[in-house]
Amino acid sequence: MSAPLSRSQRTASASKARGEEGPIEEWPYLDEEVLVASRSSKVCLTCHFFRHHAGVNCIPVLTCQLHQGLLAHGEHLTRRCHRWTEDMARQRGWAPEVA
Repeated sequence: MSAPLSRSQRTASASKARGEEGPIEEWPYLDEEVLVASRSSKVCLTCHFFRHHAGVNCIPVLTCQLHQGLLAHGEHLTRRCHRWTEDMARQRGWAPEVA
């Protein structure tokens, strides 16, 4: 007979069942193979897949949901990947991550 699962173990099991990877903080950082320099408004910050989360001690964690990777602080302002895309809401001036 096995011991009951803790809350964190149940959450991890449920995440795996939904096809999610581990905690966001454990995602790998994206490197130069994925991100290229950009001198336009087409940067990670304006991409549909860019997200930020409150990490440990409320330190912001910048992520790309498409690549399931982390962005180093500052790279979201000067880099993008070849799959950059914007959504229709941002074309009308709504960009909550920028605010």
